[in-house]
Amino acid sequence: MPSRSLPADQVAWESLDSRLFRKISWRIVPLFIVCFLFAYLDRVNISFAKLQMQSALGFSDAVYGLGASLFFVGYFLFEVPSNVLLHRIGARIWIARIMISWGLTSAAMMFVTSETWFYVLRFLIGVMEAGFVPGVLYFFTQWYPSDRRARINAYFKSSICLCGIVGGPLAGFILGHFDGVNGLAGWQWLFLLEGLPSVLLGLLVLWLVTDRIEDARWLDGEEKRYLRERLDAEPKPSGGSSIRAILREPASLALSAIYLCLVMALTGLLFWMPQLIRNAGVDDALDIGLLTMIPYLLAVVGNLLIGRSSDLRGERRWHMAGCAAMATVGYALCAGFNAQLLVLMLGMSLVMTGIIAWMPIFWTLPPKYLAGLAAAAGIALINSIGQLGGIIAPYMVGKVRDVSGSATPALWLLTAVSLLAVVLIVWAVPRRLYAVQPESRTH
Repeated sequence: MPSRSLPADQVAWESLDSRLFRKISWRIVPLFIVCFLFAYLDRVNISFAKLQMQSALGFSDAVYGLGASLFFVGYFLFEVPSNVLLHRIGARIWIARIMISWGLTSAAMMFVTSETWFYVLRFLIGVMEAGFVPGVLYFFTQWYPSDRRARINAYFKSSICLCGIVGGPLAGFILGHFDGVNGLAGWQWLFLLEGLPSVLLGLLVLWLVTDRIEDARWLDGEEKRYLRERLDAEPKPSGGSSIRAILREPASLALSAIYLCLVMALTGLLFWMPQLIRNAGVDDALDIGLLTMIPYLLAVVGNLLIGRSSDLRGERRWHMAGCAAMATVGYALCAGFNAQLLVLMLGMSLVMTGIIAWMPIFWTLPPKYLAGLAAAAGIALINSIGQLGGIIAPYMVGKVRDVSGSATPALWLLTAVSLLAVVLIVWAVPRRLYAVQPESRTH
């Protein structure tokens, strides 16, 4: 960190530090928030399309659940290769490629007429999107020091909340008002209108994103020097910079297991929230869309407050464990009272707040022991193993509903998964990964 020997120097340093990171954040964070918003819209819009698509095409809950899960199969298989290529090619070109290709593939979902094409396209969307989230998280490590990453990651991950806030009412509106327009069903319009914006955003990434600090024309010379010095002063990761370091480090296994639990808890609710609300007695698509906003709105507030608290206090372990405990209580409420709309909404709000606030804190941990190519590949590896939870949970809920006629047993299983995450966070992660210096400044 730059030296500050005199009070005047300290004031100047704090002023430059605050101004610089505000400038960087306004340049790159809003763009990636919008990109992630459309990534999640393209990923989960089948949860709303299901309200029309399932009956129109004759899909069972198990078929729908398997299709939702196949996204994560493609994501899992191509995640690490994608991030290795990102490290070699550069974030600007590779993230733009990811967005353009997933947008086109998602829009092609409007042409689905059979189970086979449903499965194929869901798998391909996962392949095309693989590498986006860990790629952006790795990109942030090249621009932000560790004491700022939980908050920046929280802003980025808030896109999941925005997806729920915007996506629900938008999907309900499209399904209700575009059904039959130009001979297309509402669910077909949903895939088209939410897929194509990702293509345009990919082109915007090519224009606005800079891979290297030294190439950023929007920073002056002093700002570039200061930022480089700030990042170079970061403690070096303890696990080395080779891909072998990922496999040598026991923390990789612990973090992968935690993230697997997290993704199971997230996707178990994400893909079935509209159906759970319908089962609680709400029939209108727009009303369902509006109700899905509530858990996400509360999660936005909780995410930002918890992420900021974690940074300011320099504490990770108990913030993460508290978030996982919140999700555990929420799932227990959903399982025990899923026919009572008010309690169901409270439970879903606790689950969503806990999971969304948990994620950005979690992603501050891998860079503590991985650097260089290993950081890019390691983040991708942990993320891809976690995405196996996205294969398991949606299909499990659908299968349980088909067999038992109720989602309750699956919700109790997700309660247990969230509780397991609490145990792993507290006892399985090495203490050194939780160490961080609290901020002494107010921004």
